[in-house]
Amino acid sequence: MEQTNKLKNSKEVIQYLTAQFPNCFSLEGEAKPLKIGIFQDLAERLKEDEKVSNTVLRSALRQYTSSWRYLHGVKVGSKRVDLDGVEGAEIEQEHVEHAQKTLKESKDKAFANKKAQAEKAKAAERKPKAEFKRSSKPKPANKPAVEKKPIEKLDSKDLVAGKNVRVLVGKTPMPGQIAEVTKDGIAVTLTSGMLVKVKAEHIVA
Repeated sequence: MEQTNKLKNSKEVIQYLTAQFPNCFSLEGEAKPLKIGIFQDLAERLKEDEKVSNTVLRSALRQYTSSWRYLHGVKVGSKRVDLDGVEGAEIEQEHVEHAQKTLKESKDKAFANKKAQAEKAKAAERKPKAEFKRSSKPKPANKPAVEKKPIEKLDSKDLVAGKNVRVLVGKTPMPGQIAEVTKDGIAVTLTSGMLVKVKAEHIVA
């Protein structure tokens, strides 16, 4: 009996999706914004394909939609596409703002890490003979607490596919729509098009 070679990681899955749906996914240049709910469409199209599991597919989509070239494509005037490349709804302003914010944070983090590594390398080259203990800088005063919007947890009966919710990703709840509910977590499509998988307690009204 012939054994099917399953795709094991996100990179392989993205390459496979690009080959299967070239009008939707790409490996180079600016990526097209994906239709909200694209995961369900992919799961349906690939349900007979033994190469791709939903778990690895979900992870690959998360990586694809968080890449810099994808976030660059989420801009004013752009339209989301389905698996066949058919254009649909135009990107909403709040989705554009969210993508720009995510892109800036990602780039700032990458540049900060690169700068830190460069400074560490320079410091190693000019390491002084004697090390002097530096005086610790005074800690900045605590900022006044900002009043937050109340967060309401949802009952498990309300966690159904298609429901608009907010997801606790970091400190700020982000708006999105439940894509799939499974035993090991809940997949939510954020307004930027990014697909994340979280636990039920991280989903609020």
